[in-house]
Amino acid sequence: MKNKKAVVVFSGGQDSTTCLLWAVQQFDEVHAVTFDYGQRHKEEIRCATEIAQTLHIPHKILDMRLINQLTENALTRDDIPLTEGDGETLPSSFVPGRNQLFLSFAAVYAHSIGADHLITGVSQTDYSGYPDCRDTFIKSLNVSLNLAMEKDFVIHTPLMWLDKAATWKLADDLGGLDFVRSKTLTCYNGIRADGCGECPACVLRKNGLDTYLEGARA
Repeated sequence: MKNKKAVVVFSGGQDSTTCLLWAVQQFDEVHAVTFDYGQRHKEEIRCATEIAQTLHIPHKILDMRLINQLTENALTRDDIPLTEGDGETLPSSFVPGRNQLFLSFAAVYAHSIGADHLITGVSQTDYSGYPDCRDTFIKSLNVSLNLAMEKDFVIHTPLMWLDKAATWKLADDLGGLDFVRSKTLTCYNGIRADGCGECPACVLRKNGLDTYLEGARA
């Protein structure tokens, strides 16, 4: 895949930053695209911008706030509590259509700069019940995008079959464990690095890190 150009769907979180580090080692030219969809914390966009600048990655921010006109959820509304799914209902943090829209617009951007590769940090292993993080969805969308634009896009999902501990291991293997731990923002309450320690995203992140570090020390 060397001598190719890639676009990373980038939020500044643990997963997308690990994917960005992965892409830098896989491709000669990497671009990052971040979406402003009216998320609860603008800190997410600032974090993504700073990481891209630190890594000298061309970075584009796209206005997707129209999502806020269509759906209400805990990631875009302060008055909606964060709840986890119970197997029958989705988590309140689920944003319907988000990954479909993000990847579709990332593909349009990739088309404009002559990039054939798209990278996203979705994971079916630790996907919190989100249906648009599943492998079948990504493969289906990949086909649809290629048909829609007469392109041969390849959507890469380096984390698809990794749990959070394995994702931390990948970051470490890429030489970015400390960078990902200290610079990224995963917390639903908008706190960087280790976050608030209480929201579902922070708990998942911490449990994965603890599991990986315990295994690494063994």
